Amino acid sequence: MRKIFTIFTAILMTANLLAQAPEKMSYQAVIRDASNQLVTNQGVGIQISILQGGVTGIPVYIETQSPMTNANGLVSLEIGMGIIVSGDFTMIDWSNGTYFIKTETDPTTGGGTNYTITGTTQLMSVPYALHAKTAESITGTVSYTETDPVFSASVANGISTADTANWNSHTVDTDTQLDSTGVASLGFVAGAHTDSTDIANMGFVAGGYSIGDFAHGGIVFWVDETGEHGLVCAKYDQNGGLGLRWNAGTIGNTQAKGDGPYAGKANTSIIIAAQVALGDDGNTYAARICNELQITESNKTYGDWYLPSKEELILMYQNNSIINSVATANGGLVFALQPYWSSTEYGSNTVWHLDFSSGNIIWQYPKPNPFRVRAIRSF
Repeated sequence: MRKIFTIFTAILMTANLLAQAPEKMSYQAVIRDASNQLVTNQGVGIQISILQGGVTGIPVYIETQSPMTNANGLVSLEIGMGIIVSGDFTMIDWSNGTYFIKTETDPTTGGGTNYTITGTTQLMSVPYALHAKTAESITGTVSYTETDPVFSASVANGISTADTANWNSHTVDTDTQLDSTGVASLGFVAGAHTDSTDIANMGFVAGGYSIGDFAHGGIVFWVDETGEHGLVCAKYDQNGGLGLRWNAGTIGNTQAKGDGPYAGKANTSIIIAAQVALGDDGNTYAARICNELQITESNKTYGDWYLPSKEELILMYQNNSIINSVATANGGLVFALQPYWSSTEYGSNTVWHLDFSSGNIIWQYPKPNPFRVRAIRSF
């Protein structure tokens, strides 16, 4: 008997902004045998069904695929790109109730006829967050009170300080789309969008985001070289500030070893999937509470939070005084002078964590310890 557990990264690969659903989304699964050994470098057959309403709900879409497992037992595929058995993936109305994903797997070499492994898991926030974004794009511009990138004038290009003030006094959303009033006040003819090249041609220089900005559902604590992308953390600890264990009740290697900016997102998915295979007692834990977090700011909900990697946790600590100040100003809470979990595993029973009372990054304490958790997301 073999078993399969899944990594629900549910990453949107392509999307039609005027449609109700993604055209495809990524899906990963790790296959192990009855001895918990990985099934590696082998072709398997997988049938995927999207069920509406419950684990025994009506299948609104079914497809089959024949991926290869890699050296780590991982298969990666794109739902919506397989051989269609029934339904139309692009026509799924994600707002119409709850949806579950059912996988049936034939683990034999070149399998695809004898599906002996079945698993069903609820799809969480990704399709619904996408639907909310779609609804926003259809109904019109939404005004946000969060921080938007600002622009400075280039006098050499003839853009005055007054024009710059006019630009920054109008709401500019994250894809730098100008509303009609903003365009008129600057003396430009309205177009569909303004990209970075258009901005440069107009004489503006993107200022981008800064550490301490309150934006994208949280507090910016790291920005990349473009100034347009980075990381935010929640303005408060999860679980009401009470400590949480790292694992789901069973000790074992999850192989969540990623580190650096953005690495915590994959780590979180790997942890949750691995804990299903190792043993999950159903109670909450660090990665799970981050994955299930939804935060609404200025009528916009963000649902793609994750447990930070070791490096992401260090970056938060380095800027914790700024984060604390912004959190307090926006109704949040400061970091406690206690240990915080990262998502970067050290061994079968130990994980990197950072003590906010000293700044020490260490790994010696076991996974069941009730340490603090602060979720983050990328933008």
